[in-house]
Amino acid sequence: MAGLDQKSPNVLLQSLCCRIMGKSEVDVAHQFQYAVRVVGSNYAPTIERDEFLVAEKIKKELVKQRREADAALLSELHRKLQSQGVLKNRWSILYLLLSLCEDPRKPPVRVANYAALFAQALPRDAQSTPQYYCARPQSLPLSYPDRTQSAQSSGSMGSSGVSSLSIYATNGPTPTPQSLLPGQTQGMGDSLRQQLSSRLAWNLSAAAPSVPTSTSRGLANSVPRSVPRSRREGDTGSGSVEISESALVRDILYVFQGIDGKCIKMCSSESCYKIDGKIAISKSLRDITSRLAELGWLHNKVRKYTDQRSLDRAFGLVGQSFCAALHQELKEYYRLLSVLHSQLQVEDDQGVNLGVENSLTLRRLLVWTYDPKIRLKTLAALVDHCQGRKGGELSSAVHAYGKTGDPYMRALVQHILSLVSHPILNFLYRWIYDGELEDTYHEFFVASDPTVKTDRLWHDKYTLRKSMIPSFIAMDQARKVLLIGKSINFLHQVCHDRTPPGKIIAASKSVDSPKDAAELFTDLEGAFQSNIDAAYFETSKYLLDVLNKNYHLLEHMQAMRRYLLLGQGDFIRHLMDLLKPELVRPATTLYQHNLTGILETAVRATNAQFDSPEILKRLDVRLLEVSPGDTGWDVFSMDYHVDGPIATVFTRECMSHYLRVFNFLWRAKRMEYILTDIWKGQMCNAKLLKSMPELSGVLHQCHILASEMVHFIHQMQYYITFEVLECSWDELWNKVQQAQDLDHIIAAHEVFLDTIISRCLLDTNSRALLNQLRAIFDQIIEFQNAQDTLYRAALEELQLRLQFEDRKKRLQSEGEWGVTAADEQVENKRVQEFCETIPKMRSQLRILTHFYQGIVQQFLVLLMTSTDESLQFLSFRLDFNEHYKAREPRLRMSMGTTRGRRSSYM
Repeated sequence: MAGLDQKSPNVLLQSLCCRIMGKSEVDVAHQFQYAVRVVGSNYAPTIERDEFLVAEKIKKELVKQRREADAALLSELHRKLQSQGVLKNRWSILYLLLSLCEDPRKPPVRVANYAALFAQALPRDAQSTPQYYCARPQSLPLSYPDRTQSAQSSGSMGSSGVSSLSIYATNGPTPTPQSLLPGQTQGMGDSLRQQLSSRLAWNLSAAAPSVPTSTSRGLANSVPRSVPRSRREGDTGSGSVEISESALVRDILYVFQGIDGKCIKMCSSESCYKIDGKIAISKSLRDITSRLAELGWLHNKVRKYTDQRSLDRAFGLVGQSFCAALHQELKEYYRLLSVLHSQLQVEDDQGVNLGVENSLTLRRLLVWTYDPKIRLKTLAALVDHCQGRKGGELSSAVHAYGKTGDPYMRALVQHILSLVSHPILNFLYRWIYDGELEDTYHEFFVASDPTVKTDRLWHDKYTLRKSMIPSFIAMDQARKVLLIGKSINFLHQVCHDRTPPGKIIAASKSVDSPKDAAELFTDLEGAFQSNIDAAYFETSKYLLDVLNKNYHLLEHMQAMRRYLLLGQGDFIRHLMDLLKPELVRPATTLYQHNLTGILETAVRATNAQFDSPEILKRLDVRLLEVSPGDTGWDVFSMDYHVDGPIATVFTRECMSHYLRVFNFLWRAKRMEYILTDIWKGQMCNAKLLKSMPELSGVLHQCHILASEMVHFIHQMQYYITFEVLECSWDELWNKVQQAQDLDHIIAAHEVFLDTIISRCLLDTNSRALLNQLRAIFDQIIEFQNAQDTLYRAALEELQLRLQFEDRKKRLQSEGEWGVTAADEQVENKRVQEFCETIPKMRSQLRILTHFYQGIVQQFLVLLMTSTDESLQFLSFRLDFNEHYKAREPRLRMSMGTTRGRRSSYM
């Protein structure tokens, strides 16, 4: 044995061929080349590797020949080989012996149909693969076997992708032993050795004419080329070459893999496979060949896509999964080609005669490739539809093809979709359960912007890529998925909450395999929806609890209502009283620290002192930009500082809206404050000025104008306070109490601000109304100044008259003349001068009244033509007695007429 080990396997194999054939090394060159090809091939066998079963078959064969002694000898030798461990591939040696011991003169077993023959040629584990490649269209069950077993059974694929293209014998493929020791057969009987020698000699001599001189790609490895093709195909040598159907079958097997045959080649101009025009065949065969050649074109289309995309890393995980799914389908297609080629080899290489009714013909190929052709057409259509797509968009394209009435096509697309969507579901579950987003190639429908700062995390950092949302995921589900991961990151980064996500959400089973993904797709409305909903509700509830308990979100919202929207009445009134001496001064003379001190005094003196220190420390004074001629009333404003998580709800845009509303409400409240002072002045001075009857007309005019202004401001305050602020606040509070996530609170708060902005006439559509209202406010201030001037002059005149009467009485009491003629003349001159100023005051008030009423009338006209019904009803309340309606014809139209005219304009 040691001597044998020193020789190379090739030397041993050559000596074995010489010994079996009984010829020299030169004479057995062809047989040796064939033996080397068989022994050195790396094709996987297609039967189960059961050493004991093969040994038992050999012994049964010997018993059938009544050679029990040789069977016992074989059993003893097999036992010794097992104990010594000399050979590593005992099964291969035994299988070779089993193949050689068969009688070459025995007629081949006739096979009833090709389906059974294919089933015999396939490995046992491959018989569980989809049968649509081996059976007729009526019996096409759609199943997907274990890919690892298929890979083991089919062997490695060549450059063309064809797997397991080995030379099949009648009972199976030729085994691939690593070495063959001639000394192992010397212990057998002479009869067994003669039988083995005759069997091997028959195989080698039969295969010698077909030994190829070189190997090429795919099927070319196993098609005999030593015989000239023209002779094998029946070439007559004339201008029109005749070709047999069997030769066309061989060429078609090339074309099935996208390889040009001898007479069927790709026509680049027409982008299809065509038969050479010099070949003389019937029209029916030419048509059948063209229909069969379509498989090669479809194969090339799919294969070209996978070859181009498989190496493109930017295609992403979803794209690579799509290519893997296409490879799996091509692998099943190659499995069919290997079976077809094995049958062709049975007919060609080993000379098996299956009969005319069972031979491999074009028509049989047309039937057996019917379903593979449909599947390749589906794959080619998918490839066309998925061009230029990636990520979720690619999965949507695949999902769209599953909406068909063909159950086989639907199952095929569903299988591909399960593979394609597996990375997306992995992204999804990692996002909703861990808050992690590792989307290198931008395939997931949640996008992250790393440049966004923490204070804008909720609003700007994470967004939806709508183009990447798979069509099998609804927009509402995608929004919930976005909110779940965003809430987890908001808790960690903004709220600094270190609670692990596993304690917030009870994680469900993730998608571990495409099979799990396929099961999930069958219940998108059930299990998938329940997983998303559970994670959404638990995460959102936890986030809202943290904001309300740790950061007092609702308390801050109420503080905005009380202070910035003037809801704390006692505080606002007392603050105005304290600020009045400061705010009447020019704006350039104000100091913020003085106003801040007054603000703190107002807090301590009112019920505001009972608010939380967390709220009170955020109250502050803010001075607006000063313009020439501004007073403190024009630039004063209150501010409320927000930071941390609550700044997500009260953003800078929201705080600017609050500032605008506060300035408007503060100005309206100032008008109410001014009219209160006007009314108090009229009530206090009414009795004092009774002694001056010449002023009665002017004072009456002041009272009427003041009453009009008071009515206007009271109606405006009622509208702003109750119809705008209170109603909007009640809606906001109800929505906040029912909110399921932070986005609901933010949306409700934004709606609240937009409502009060628009209904307080602060939006762009109400610019004309706001200008008229500000003009009315200016007229109120002008009236206050005019009345103050009137009362000042009247009281000064009254004081002089009282002093004159007192002096007159004092002199009379002293026994002197009360007044002299000169004094009386001076007094009468002064009184006359004062009386001459009264018409001027009256005309000034008349002009002021005229301007005021004109502005109010224009304001009422704008209210009547407004699209907001609440503003239209406000116009009725402002002109409840139709005082302005009698003066302005445009106010005499009914509301119905106004609506009809507005709709006709629209």
